[in-house]
Amino acid sequence: MIIQLTIITPGSTMTRDPRFDLLFTPLKIGPVTAPNRFYQVPHCSGMGHERPHTLAAMRGMKAEGGWGVVNTEYYTIHPTSDDAPYPIQTLWDDADIRQHALMTEAVHRHGALAGVELFLGGARMANMNSRLPPMSLTSMPVLTGDPLQTKELDRQDIADIRQWHVDAAKRAVTAGFDIVYVYACHHYLLHGFLGRENQRTDEYGGSPENRARIVRELLAEVKNAVGHKCAIALCWSSNSELAEDQDDWLEMTRSLDGLPDIWDLTVNDYSIEMGPSRFVKEGALEDQVGAIRKIVSGPIVTVGRYTSPDSMLRLVKSGIADFVGAARPSIADPFLPNKIRDGRFDDIRECIGCNICYAHNSRSVPIRCTQNATMGEEWREGWHPEIITRDAPGDRVLVIGAGPAGLEAARVLGARGYDVALAEKSRQPGGRVSLESSLPGLREWARVRDWRLGQIAKMQNVELFLESEMSADDVRDFGAAHVVCATGSHWRRDGVGRSLRKPVLSPSPAIVAPEEIMRGNLPSGPVAIYDDDGYYLAAGLADKLREAGHEVHFVTSAGVVAPWMSYTGDQAATHAHLLAQGIICHFNKTLCAFTPGRLELDCLYGGAGSVLEVASLVPVTARQPETTLFDLLQADGTRLAGAGIKSLTRIGDAEAPGIIAHAVYAGYRFARQLGLATDHPATRRDRGMGLAAAQ
Repeated sequence: MIIQLTIITPGSTMTRDPRFDLLFTPLKIGPVTAPNRFYQVPHCSGMGHERPHTLAAMRGMKAEGGWGVVNTEYYTIHPTSDDAPYPIQTLWDDADIRQHALMTEAVHRHGALAGVELFLGGARMANMNSRLPPMSLTSMPVLTGDPLQTKELDRQDIADIRQWHVDAAKRAVTAGFDIVYVYACHHYLLHGFLGRENQRTDEYGGSPENRARIVRELLAEVKNAVGHKCAIALCWSSNSELAEDQDDWLEMTRSLDGLPDIWDLTVNDYSIEMGPSRFVKEGALEDQVGAIRKIVSGPIVTVGRYTSPDSMLRLVKSGIADFVGAARPSIADPFLPNKIRDGRFDDIRECIGCNICYAHNSRSVPIRCTQNATMGEEWREGWHPEIITRDAPGDRVLVIGAGPAGLEAARVLGARGYDVALAEKSRQPGGRVSLESSLPGLREWARVRDWRLGQIAKMQNVELFLESEMSADDVRDFGAAHVVCATGSHWRRDGVGRSLRKPVLSPSPAIVAPEEIMRGNLPSGPVAIYDDDGYYLAAGLADKLREAGHEVHFVTSAGVVAPWMSYTGDQAATHAHLLAQGIICHFNKTLCAFTPGRLELDCLYGGAGSVLEVASLVPVTARQPETTLFDLLQADGTRLAGAGIKSLTRIGDAEAPGIIAHAVYAGYRFARQLGLATDHPATRRDRGMGLAAAQ
C-alpha cells in the first residue's frame, strides 16, 4: 500500500547571467573564427571508418548543442599506423574523403568549426590489419603486448612522415575541415622524438631544439599547404616526462611559438588528463597549462572535465586558456553550451567521471554514457538528447523502483506526456546509485540520481512516492495501464559468480552483503572482500572498510585488482591505492569454504590452497535480480488483464544486472518505445558509404 505521497517541488528557473557573455564571444584561430569558447577536443568514438553515419550524427549533435568547435578523434594518415582491432579513422587516400565530409557537413550545418587530428602511432601500434612494420626511433617491442618489434626510422622515413602529413592535410581541406592538428603527445610517434630517450645523432636528436625539429617542420609544412584555409593546431603536453627535464621541455615549447594557430595543451600523464573522478577532480591541468601560457602566444585550449559554468568562466577569465576544452562533458551533455547560454544551469547533465565512454571505445564499440543514454544512438535509433516527442496517449504508468532505471524511465515517460507514478520502497530515491556514491571517491556518481530528480520535479504529470513498497494487490488496484518493475538486484552471499557456478558458502551472519557495508553496517574484526566481479565495487568496499580502521584482505579470482577498470583507465591507480592503504591482496583465488574466523581458498590454477583468519567475508560475486513482485504479477495474467493492465515489464538490474549505464539505458529505451511499434531487438545498421543511404 502507498503510505506516503512525496512530490518534489520544482526548482527555480534561471535567467541568462551576462557575466557568462565572455564564453560566447567569437575568437579568431588563424584564418577561421570560432563562434564561441566551447571546444570539443579530439576524443575517440569507437565508431571508426566503418560507421560514418553514426559518427557524423554524434558530432553534429555536439554542434547543434552549441559547441563552437567540434573535432574528430585521431585520424591515422598512413597504413603504418593501423590501430586494429580498434575502430580507427583513416586519411590514407582520397577514397577516405567522402565519409569525412559527412561529419564536416553535419557540424557546419549548425555553424561550428570542424577539426581533424592527424596521427601516426609509432610503437603503440601493432598494425594487425595492414601488416606493415610499425615505426619508432629505435627498434623496440610494440607497446600493445604483441610479439612484434618496430622498424627503426631512417631519413627516408622522416621525409615520408612529412609528406604524409601534407597529403593528409590537403585531403582534410577537401573533406571540409577547418582545423588540422599536428599530434605530438600521448607517447605516439612524434612524441618519441621529444624525450631524452631520443638518441639520434643527426639533426633530429641531441639538443632540445633538434628533438623538436620534426614537430617544427610539420607545423610549417602543413601550414604552408593548407594554412590559407585551415587553422593549424598543435596537440602538445604542458610538461616533460621527468621533472628534471622540464627546462628542456620549456625550451622546446618556446622553439615552436608562433607556428600553431592554436595550442591544445594537455599533460604527459594520461591518467590525470583522462582520470576518473575517483582520483582526479575538475580543473586538474591548470597549473601545468598556466606555466605554458606564460611562454607562448596564440589561443590555448585545455581540458579538465569542466562541468561547472563558473569553473569554465574562471578558466577563460583567468587567461590560462582561451577555450574551454571538453571531451567527457560534451558526451554527457552535448547541449551544455546552449544551456549556459539560456541560463538553464540546473538542466546541465553533468559528467560523473566514470569513464564508461572511454571503456567502450577500448572495447572497440561505439561510446556510450552513464548520464546520456542517447550517446552513440543519434543515428542508429534516431534519439535526440533534448527532444522527446510528446506523443503519449492518456494512459497511466506505474514505475516501481526509483533507482537509475526507474528514474530514467519516469523522466522520459513524463516527457512523452504519460501520467507517471514512481513508487520507491525506501526513504531515499536513487537505489544503487545512492549506495555506491557513498563509497570513497564516488560522490560525483550521485549526479545520476540528482539530475533525474531535478528533471522529474519540473513535470506536473510525474509523481514520486517514497516509502511505498508495493504488493501485487496494490499494483492491481492502482489503476495503471502499464506497470514496469525497476526493482533492482541484490548481491548473492553463496559464492556463485564467474568462477563458481554452484554455491559453496553456507549461510552465516558473518557473510556480509555489499549493500550492508554501503549502508554503514560494518562488521567487526579482520574482513575479507572476495572479488569475482572485477570492476570498482569490491575495491570501493575494501577502501571504505580500511578507512574505518579494519584489517582488510582483498581476495580476487583475477591476477590484478579490478581488471575491468583497465578499460576505464584507473585499474593501475586503484591497485596502487589499495596497496598504499595497507590492504593485503591475494590474487588468483577461488572460494572453498568459510566459517567465522576461517576462510579457505583454492588456487585458480591448481596450486596449493590457503587459509585466511578473518572474522567476516564480503562476497562480490554475482547479483540476483529482484523479481518477486514481477513474478507474482506475471503468474496471474487473468487478474492482470482484469485490472486493466495492458503491459507488465521489468527493466534494468531487475532484468539483467549490469553497470549503472546499462540501467539508465534500459530505462530510456523502455520509455521511448512504450506503446510504439518499434519495440524489437533489431537496430539500424551503419553499413558504411555503400549501403546505409539506401536503407
